[in-house]
Amino acid sequence: MGKFIYNDRIRVDLDDRILAHIQLVMTTKLRRGEGFTFMWRNDASLGDGRQVVWIHPGADLSWQFHGSRQPSLNPAWLDALSHVANSPSGLYVVPEPAAGAAGSAPTGEPLA
Repeated sequence: MGKFIYNDRIRVDLDDRILAHIQLVMTTKLRRGEGFTFMWRNDASLGDGRQVVWIHPGADLSWQFHGSRQPSLNPAWLDALSHVANSPSGLYVVPEPAAGAAGSAPTGEPLA
């Protein structure tokens, strides 16, 4: 289980595989100078609500992976995550599609 850390004070635990995909989508948007929101569901111990942060090129972001190996990346999942990141709702974790899957745009509530 890895961690996404925002401004050295907000931390969310995410599976390394999810974290690797989120990192790539975020860094791609930030390289383009694009700001966006990132939303996730809090753990039940924190009230089971959701948290939203504004991600921008000046934000202090850190991705801390538990494992030492880079997880394999699913291009279809990267496409789905990029699609929601470019929507008005901003980035949130959507279910992983089968590798090479093509289909409709992802919808639903944040998974992480």
